[in-house]
Amino acid sequence: MRFFAFVALLAALCTPAAAQDRSGDFDFYVLTLSWSPSYCAAEGSRSDDVQCSGGRPYEFVVHGLWPQYERGYPEFCNQSAPRIPQRLIDGMLDIMPSPRLVIHQWRKHGLCADTDPARYFKTVRSARSRVRIPDEFSNVRFWRTVSPDQVESAFLKANPGLPADGIAVTCDRRHLREVRVCVTPELGFRSCPEIDRKDCRAARVAMPPSR
Repeated sequence: MRFFAFVALLAALCTPAAAQDRSGDFDFYVLTLSWSPSYCAAEGSRSDDVQCSGGRPYEFVVHGLWPQYERGYPEFCNQSAPRIPQRLIDGMLDIMPSPRLVIHQWRKHGLCADTDPARYFKTVRSARSRVRIPDEFSNVRFWRTVSPDQVESAFLKANPGLPADGIAVTCDRRHLREVRVCVTPELGFRSCPEIDRKDCRAARVAMPPSR
């Protein structure tokens, strides 16, 4: 019996943090901006049709606003919360171009920040408005190659007060994928060494044109 009690205790201690996370219990946010053409090119047939096969060209879009701890992050909190109203989903499609994306981000991340979807997505929109996209990443009409450092430098220049260790540029084996910006719960820029360490290590990556 003692052995089984010990196993049960060990299992409880090893339970993923996500199962213990509570809504509103986090240290800061990570605003994640996805270069939509890279997502569509890399995912191919697995990509979201609304985002990648529609008539509107997308560039940097909001992937999510993720509650974060200084180490690690919560996810899938408070799954008993109600669904998002359709009008709220529709109202986010200008910056998050897929209903599936909006719903997934709410379930995985939003519920760890707030139990009110309207309030959470208002914060998402406010965070997005806080970050200025550098002009050179607007109306990209042709394939280009960039260095992650070049992208990061452009964002730092366009956003005074953003610290160099408060942003990370990510990539896959070929494409520029995301720019992640750390902000306080009040949406001020801040440092985040754990996120900064996830920078892309490639010298050059592809940046597909708007689609």
